Amino acid sequence: MPERPVLHYPRLDTILMIENAIKRADEYPTKAELLRSLPKKIMYQTFNLVIDYLQDSRKVIVTKDGRIVWVFADSAKLRKLLSKSKRP
Repeated sequence: MPERPVLHYPRLDTILMIENAIKRADEYPTKAELLRSLPKKIMYQTFNLVIDYLQDSRKVIVTKDGRIVWVFADSAKLRKLLSKSKRP
């Protein structure tokens, strides 16, 4: 099946909006739940493109039951711990 052409590439603020929504979610959302929870409405194709990008960059995983989980290690606690650790 040939790939469909991308009609609209996401802007950086859109990608960051989706990342923040995933990080702040109380529970792991499904795609539909996440799309509904966004503060701005975006095209579904653009939304899927961002989710694919986040998966390819290993920032999120999508579980077997369709939940989106933030797995990228970027917490403030981790950065603080790494800054205090000894280097070999």
